[in-house]
Amino acid sequence: MGWNENWAGQAACRGKSDALFVKGAEQNRAKQVCGSCNVRAECLAEALDNRIEWGVWGGMTERERRALLRRRPNVAAWRSVLQTA
Repeated sequence: MGWNENWAGQAACRGKSDALFVKGAEQNRAKQVCGSCNVRAECLAEALDNRIEWGVWGGMTERERRALLRRRPNVAAWRSVLQTA
């Protein structure tokens, strides 16, 4: 399947945004919503490319995204990386 430019309307979490902006152990439950999402890569790219600091995006918590950004500081466009993965 190709990259979905209008991914937000098809996200598994659509309409559940409050459930994704939680802390601690509740984040694991929020990540489960992402497990079956067809636009998970697009969502994650959005968060990484725009340095979104809060919430679960693309199945990753803010802590996980920060760690990934630190490990791969030379990635300028996460969309390019995730689109070809």
